[in-house]
Amino acid sequence: MTTVVIADDHALFRDGVREILEAHDDIAVVGEAATGDEAVAQAVRNQPDVVLLDVEMPGMEALDTVVAIGQLSPSTRVIILSMYDGPEVLRRLIGAGSRGYLLKSVNRQELVGALRSVVGDDERIVLAVSREGLSLMHRPVGQDPLSSRELELLRLVAAAMSNSQIAKRLDITVPTVKRHLRNIFVKLGAVSRLDAVNRAVDCGLLPAKRSHGRS
Repeated sequence: MTTVVIADDHALFRDGVREILEAHDDIAVVGEAATGDEAVAQAVRNQPDVVLLDVEMPGMEALDTVVAIGQLSPSTRVIILSMYDGPEVLRRLIGAGSRGYLLKSVNRQELVGALRSVVGDDERIVLAVSREGLSLMHRPVGQDPLSSRELELLRLVAAAMSNSQIAKRLDITVPTVKRHLRNIFVKLGAVSRLDAVNRAVDCGLLPAKRSHGRS
């Protein structure tokens, strides 16, 4: 029996994945998580064969979650679920020990097949990404600079503004904000809003926060 933990902050998505997996007699869902920290706790508690991990959840970032699961539950394979397939994100998460990276547009046969593949072969890594994402995996990071609009939006993210606040400030829709964020994540190889800001600072695209401590 293959045991699985589903980690995604959308309950409806978790319910759908559970229904797909439990339609198979050889697969059992033994836990669910809505944050990165909960995913690690579930992995430690249940020692599942696989954790299906959403790339962007509240709490611990995906990269740290993958590393923590690898340290605390070494026999657990992590398969990433994502809405986007930026090449640097792929490189970082696979490099951290993920055994698979699937776009959420995969069908149920691809999901179950990927799960069985990584359980059945200790060396196998499963990718279900776009042709463009795969072809860009060897492209140097930072080759695509952020547009002026993306930089403007990222400055607002750095100011801790929500998507709805950013949309109001820039006079655009929330879906447009999310689209810009996805493009930013791909270009910077980021896996979250905080990661994108930190990487932009490291690249000199955003100024570093000044310390306000007294000298």
